[in-house]
Amino acid sequence: MLRTVAVIALDGVAPFELGVVCEVFGLDRTADGFPGYRFDVCTVDGGPVRTSSGFSLLPTADLRPVADADLVAVPAASFHDAVAAPVVDALRAADRRGAMLLSVCSGAFVLGAAGLLDGRECTTHWRYADELARRHPTARVRCNSLYVADGNVLTSAGTAAGIDACLHLVRQEHGSALATRLARRMVVPPHRDGGQAQFIETPIADSPTAATLEPVLVWMQQHLDATISVEELAARAHMAPRTFARRFRAETGTTPHDWLTGQRVLLARQLLEETSLGVETVARRCGFGDAATLRHHFSRRVGATPQAYRGTFRDRAAVG
Repeated sequence: MLRTVAVIALDGVAPFELGVVCEVFGLDRTADGFPGYRFDVCTVDGGPVRTSSGFSLLPTADLRPVADADLVAVPAASFHDAVAAPVVDALRAADRRGAMLLSVCSGAFVLGAAGLLDGRECTTHWRYADELARRHPTARVRCNSLYVADGNVLTSAGTAAGIDACLHLVRQEHGSALATRLARRMVVPPHRDGGQAQFIETPIADSPTAATLEPVLVWMQQHLDATISVEELAARAHMAPRTFARRFRAETGTTPHDWLTGQRVLLARQLLEETSLGVETVARRCGFGDAATLRHHFSRRVGATPQAYRGTFRDRAAVG
């Protein structure tokens, strides 16, 4: 359960990227029914650091809160300077005990300096992706991703992609409904299309945005329980199937089948969290047909069976 958050602010920290983490986890919204967190902004010695905008930032602590934080976040900062040994040690210790590690934009270079990207999938701002891959040749850099999760390490692309990554964490910890409500509170979409195409499945958007395919995407979301073919979708878009498939990938970053499967899994998550419907019924309502097919796709994308996922969120609701 995510209860404590420590943010490591290095010299030259980017105010926006730091602010993203503060906005999601550092504001007290408990009076409105949102979870609360113990939140610290940490520097190496507990003293102020200079931001990339020129003003100084006074932290709440040195690196001690990192030792037992459930989430350790590293916002963007200059990646040309060597990372201080105490920061490397603190991050490695957090990784060993299984804490969640989050980087925003060039913060990925700090995780890389600690050896935490070796053998893992990751991302950063597209301008820095080649440099990240050069410095860490065993890291699998996904330059077209808004954010990438690999085990306990979550890396995000530039600037506002940190919001997407933070909302992903909220969704994983507290469920889709609360993450969507928080996105509305922050006046941001629960999911963004375009830019660096997302690698992790996106939350169900209230109104998908794609230059020419928005009506088709809306129709797909409204008919997740139906059998849908590329030919049918192409006809709705008034395109040939091959043209439609190319346009779909260009505008959403994935194939029609993968996009549809992702949306069905996300609807299944919502139904498992918010209803007591049996798994067979959930499977039919989401367009998977039967529980076995649902279990296959759900486990592959979420990392848990539908039954285990439902049990997890029921337990968390009881604790809350």
